[in-house]
This record gives sequence, structure tokens and C-alpha cells, in this order.
Amino acid sequence: MKWDDLVAHRIEPSFTIFSNEHVMAIVMLFFTILLLFLTKKRLLNRPETLRVIERLFALSLLAMEILYHIWMITTERWHLTSSLPLELCSISLLVAIATLWTGNKRLYTFVFFAGIGGAIQAVGTPVLDVGFPHFRYFHFFYTHIGIILTALYFTWIKGYKPTFRGVVSTIIVLNILLPFIFFVNQVFDANYMFLRMKPENESLLDVLGPYPWYILSLEAVAFIIFVLLWLAFRKWKTTTNG
Repeated sequence: MKWDDLVAHRIEPSFTIFSNEHVMAIVMLFFTILLLFLTKKRLLNRPETLRVIERLFALSLLAMEILYHIWMITTERWHLTSSLPLELCSISLLVAIATLWTGNKRLYTFVFFAGIGGAIQAVGTPVLDVGFPHFRYFHFFYTHIGIILTALYFTWIKGYKPTFRGVVSTIIVLNILLPFIFFVNQVFDANYMFLRMKPENESLLDVLGPYPWYILSLEAVAFIIFVLLWLAFRKWKTTTNG
């Protein structure tokens, strides 16, 4: 089939969970984390270079998100029911961009807990309708991996520390957001943050009970994940300093 026919019929590669392209993205996540960890000592000695990297990375994440919305508009996929930046990872991405640009420690706290927690789950069980080599495939994994790398960068390179107070504050912020997102879901008949129903594809929510109880279960899971992240990185910092 010719390229014009593909465009005309919008034939796009499908995405299958745990396929080769999915495993490739997971491997890339671990590779970039390892690369960041192994190069942290070299980066620490180049503060001016770090500032440039932070700005460029922030701009790249923003550019990918803008291009994503342009793609949705041009393909008539952009809808108020699904395209507003009200998913946890969409919010985390915007906060990650702001953190890279400003270095704000309060923003870092949200990215570290909510960003890592949400992005890891998203990379593990993606809600993705098109696969490699489509632009959406690269946008999805680039931005989600970018959220995780931003949190780890500020932890390992900039020396920011996750705290238990940060666990509590992140949970509070999420619960402050919930009524607003509930309202938007009702007005636009949407399902942001999956607060009205579970996603159609397999996800963590499948094992958390029926609606609406899975929302409460998800809160408990989020709290546990945040505490485990705090303990893991708190222990790492203590061991290194000792």
C-alpha cells in the first residue's frame, strides 16, 4: 500500500503490551537511569553545563507535548473528554518541566512521588493505541521516561531529598485535585484519572476491586508506593554519606 493510501485511511501500527517494542521501551528506561547514575559524578563538576541541560531537556519535553496536541488536532483526535492535561502523568509532566526550569523543591517533591509512581505504572502497562514507529509511541515513552529521569536527576545530581513530609503533602495535593477532576469528568462525560471507570486495556486497576472501591484502593497503593520510594532513596543517601 502506498504512503498516500496509508495517510488517507489512517492505518497506524497497533501497540501490544509486552511486545518487543514495549520491552524495548522498558529497557531504554533502565538504560537511561543507569546512564544517569553512572555519570552523576562527572555532571556534579559542571554546574553551568547542568543548567543548559536542564533547560534543553525541559524544552524538549514541552515540545513533545505541544507536538502531541498538534497531532491530535490535525487527526481530529483532540476532545475535551480525553485531551485536557488532567491525567496524573500529564500533570506530572507539566510539573517536571517547571521543576527543570525553576529548580523548585516543592515541585520536585510532587515529581518524585506522583511522577515516578505514575510514570512507572504507565510504562509497565501503557494506555496506548498506536505503536512503534508512530510519533505517539515516541511521545508516550519519551515523556514518561522524562518524568522519571527528572525526579532522579534532582535526587542524584542536585542533591534534593525526598521526605516523609513530602509523601503526605503529595497525597494531600492529589486529593485536592480529585474533586476538580471529578467535576470535569461529570461536565464533559470524561474519565480523567480513571475516576469514572477502568481503562479498557489491562492495568493495575484490574486487581484493585470494582468501581468505586478501586479509587480508595488506589489511594492506599499510592501511599505505599510513595513510602517505599522515600525509604529506598532515604536509605541510599544514608549509605552513600556513611
